[in-house]
Amino acid sequence: MNPNNRRKALGKGLEQLFSNESLNINPLESLEEEIVKNAKSEDIVQININELRSNPYQPRKTFDQEKLVELANSIKEFGVLEPIIVTKSIKGYEIVAGERRKKACELVGVEEIPAIIKEFSDEDMMQIALLENIQREDLTAIEEAEAYANLIKALNITQEELASRIGKSRSYITNMLGLLRLPDSVKNDVLNNLISMGHAKVLSKLEDEEKIKELATRIKKEKLSVREIEEIASNPLYKRVKKISRTKDNTYDYVEDAMTEKIGNKVKIQNKKIVIPFNSEKDLERILDILNIEVKVD
Repeated sequence: MNPNNRRKALGKGLEQLFSNESLNINPLESLEEEIVKNAKSEDIVQININELRSNPYQPRKTFDQEKLVELANSIKEFGVLEPIIVTKSIKGYEIVAGERRKKACELVGVEEIPAIIKEFSDEDMMQIALLENIQREDLTAIEEAEAYANLIKALNITQEELASRIGKSRSYITNMLGLLRLPDSVKNDVLNNLISMGHAKVLSKLEDEEKIKELATRIKKEKLSVREIEEIASNPLYKRVKKISRTKDNTYDYVEDAMTEKIGNKVKIQNKKIVIPFNSEKDLERILDILNIEVKVD
């Protein structure tokens, strides 16, 4: 993409940025490069590390500790070579670009960091975080899944539409979103790279939360491979029990498929009732958001 076109894209809304068939730009790099390039020496100020906080829309929860230490050692010897980008908030500043630099400074006790202050709305902050994270290759599976879920919500599009726009298959998106239904303890294992994405995919197909946790523990203790977990999970003991006498009106298959695609959870229609399973309060809130249902608690 022509650099000028990349800069123009920064002024567009999230929907416009996703109007192409696939994403082939990195808006955060373009934004940061543009701001730093045009900054004057007086635009760069020193900000106390304690005044900084992460972008609240940032799905990234983990950082490569080894790489952080390398960056920290470099900062200790040479200082912070490029200013971070921040925006003013009610309490201090929110980081737009430069989270790793801030964390590295904390490791070596650097109290101040050079920064460029720019104004960004909450919508801008959300767009920057989502678009930046969706294209990073070092995201954990859970962080990637959360980025997809947030994009679907923000753009009000289906899984199929998102898949088309980012150049992924619909089944890939569906499998990724399925990871968000895992128990929190298992999601934390994925975030901390204790369980691989391959393991997590297999576990996300199971219905029983306790069995999922049980297998997650075995993966960590016994160092089980994905193939071994697939074999264990295929055992009827771990599969959903199906009633032989169960009858179903197949007329609504297409409705089930459409709702499953929209919501991300496997929807069932039985006896003129729509059944939408959810794994946690957070998962329920996600479903209500998709269905545009607002629940007020007095």
